Amino acid sequence: MSQKSEIGSRDTLIIIPTYNEAENIAKLIPHLLGLDEPMDILVVDDGSPDGTAGVVKGLQKKYAGRVHLIERAGKLGLGTAYVTGFYYALERSYQYICEMDADFSHDPDDVPRLVREVREGNCDVAIGSRYIKGISIINWPLSRLILSYSANMYARLITGMPVRDTTAGFKCFSRKVLEKIDLKKIRSNGYSFQIEVHFRAYKAGFTLKEVSTIFRERTEGVSKMSKKIVVEAVWMVWILKIRSIFGIL
Repeated sequence: MSQKSEIGSRDTLIIIPTYNEAENIAKLIPHLLGLDEPMDILVVDDGSPDGTAGVVKGLQKKYAGRVHLIERAGKLGLGTAYVTGFYYALERSYQYICEMDADFSHDPDDVPRLVREVREGNCDVAIGSRYIKGISIINWPLSRLILSYSANMYARLITGMPVRDTTAGFKCFSRKVLEKIDLKKIRSNGYSFQIEVHFRAYKAGFTLKEVSTIFRERTEGVSKMSKKIVVEAVWMVWILKIRSIFGIL
């Protein structure tokens, strides 16, 4: 059976990295598959001790051929999870590849909007942005809001990208973007991964468009934010900028 026939008429893949997201993924997958946009879902689970993978396997029986799972041994990081998902999509016939979190901080109802922007040729990467129309974040403490907003201003200033929400993890890529950027060269693994992917797409000449979305703080599970992730992002923007200047990106 060919890869094209395996996915049928569905040309969109949603990649969702998970670690201890059993409660959320049990609700998110049925919600996504109930939308008008035909899509498949790939969960990349990092050995969740709460049984996330088991929940996904149960949903695979219900949604035959539409829910896919890659199980990894332990916490290997957000960036490597997405790169694993990108390779999975490129090995198949998916034309639109999306990133989103499992915790409902990204509204699943916005997925069709992001895909539509790319499918209709309005951009090559549609970014679900928290900062394109003021600040669209619900239930964040002021300290975290200031940190996020300042970090995005900092990243935009250093890299020169025309993107307000450089760390956005909710987006849709055209297949050609992931084919063009060298996935093997991606070095980031925390939230700076999002900055790096945006920067590489931008420097490769692709069009990035921010689409206003509302970000809601998770209600189930625990945030993955850490000091190490913040420090990585601070240094990564300089590494990307310097490598770009010397043509070794």
